[in-house]
Amino acid sequence: MFTFLKNFRTLLITLSILSILIIVLFYLALKPSKSLPIYTPSMVNPELVDTTMQHIANKHFIADFAFTNQNGKTITQKEYEGKVYVADFFFTTCGSICPIMTDNMVWLQSQIKNNPKALLLSHSVTPDIDNVSVLKKYALKKGVIDGKWNLVTGDKKDIYFIARKSYLAVKTGNPIEMYDMVHTENFVLVDDKKRVRGFYDGTKREEVERLLEDLLFLCESNKKD
Repeated sequence: MFTFLKNFRTLLITLSILSILIIVLFYLALKPSKSLPIYTPSMVNPELVDTTMQHIANKHFIADFAFTNQNGKTITQKEYEGKVYVADFFFTTCGSICPIMTDNMVWLQSQIKNNPKALLLSHSVTPDIDNVSVLKKYALKKGVIDGKWNLVTGDKKDIYFIARKSYLAVKTGNPIEMYDMVHTENFVLVDDKKRVRGFYDGTKREEVERLLEDLLFLCESNKKD
């Protein structure tokens, strides 16, 4: 009798464990896996996209670039090759949304500073004002980590083109003045294959926290590739 009860108890325990395992396996199988969209110009507000790009609905990649950072170093796509990074547009004398965006970018830097797969890239939309020395002073004030976060300046035409033809993130300014730009609050997430994977409001911490989550997801996906 005791032997029967003991065997019955063992059977119940075994069935319970199997039931739990089956439930877990079903949950994992049915749980939707995380994915991020791959943006093309046709998916974005036309105001933020150059007219020559607005119709493109197939593959879209960040174009090659060459800008000068806060240390006077030429920064190209090579520095970001195989990396996941966040790009934005700002200017050092901005008194409206830039301080909030920069504070959030500083916070983001603190979260990824030990992650070798993640970088930051901020483009000045007033490169005639934001020369190397101005950017260096700004970088020191904000605690920018060299090699992790590049603040870049360069030819205004080149910045305009990459803003509207690659990152799809900047509006036109005065239509009379060619290459005039009005930067937005957008933080742009770019994957290791140079594709745009997300846009986030850089003035809202909850949006930047969501950006961090997506950035880390892409970094992990990169490890598995």
